[in-house]
Amino acid sequence: MNQSTGISHIAVIMDGNGRWAERRGLSRTDGHVEGVSTVVKIVKRAAERNVRYLTLYTFSAENWKRPQKEVEFILQLPKKFLFQYLPELMRNNVKINILGDLQRLPYGTREALKHAVKKTGKNDGLQLNFALNYGGRQEILKAFETMKEENTEFTEEAVSKYLYTNEMPEPDLLIRTGGEKRLSNFLLWQMAYTEFYFSDALWPDFSNEEFDLAIDEFNVRHRRFGGL
Repeated sequence: MNQSTGISHIAVIMDGNGRWAERRGLSRTDGHVEGVSTVVKIVKRAAERNVRYLTLYTFSAENWKRPQKEVEFILQLPKKFLFQYLPELMRNNVKINILGDLQRLPYGTREALKHAVKKTGKNDGLQLNFALNYGGRQEILKAFETMKEENTEFTEEAVSKYLYTNEMPEPDLLIRTGGEKRLSNFLLWQMAYTEFYFSDALWPDFSNEEFDLAIDEFNVRHRRFGGL
């Protein structure tokens, strides 16, 4: 299937891995492992639907508050994901970008991410953004601080150039799974006019069919951007 969506950029808050596992009597880490399978599935579907940018909220700046063992497990997943799937991502012309402050991440994870970014740097297909140790407020503050240091005039256009998403279009559609209806400090500046789609499905249960449904719903909405 190779269908155009009319959407340039989809952002996803992948919520519900822990709850999915707990409902099955499994450990929360089992839920995160299952969630990776859904990531693989949705990345493939986004490429099939000719989405240009897919941004996945992988680990927030606030997620450090979780139990240490769970945090350590989650932060090893990107390395394992890339070890297993980087060759396939290369074959499918996927370019990987990282949004967030990587300095606090484990050394092995950080190096795996840097390698993947460099390896896929010349690919011009789907741009897959992993938001890792990311916070929207923190991103905006960092932009302001850098602009002040460089004596840059504060305009909307200038601020956008100092964000992690510089040179990317702002998200057309946000999908959040897990039944919650909030942004959770995700792409706060970039989503001023983004359309939202909330799903009750926990992330490991989120299907290609519902991904398509979110796109279909987006395509029948009339976006006014403050106009008529």
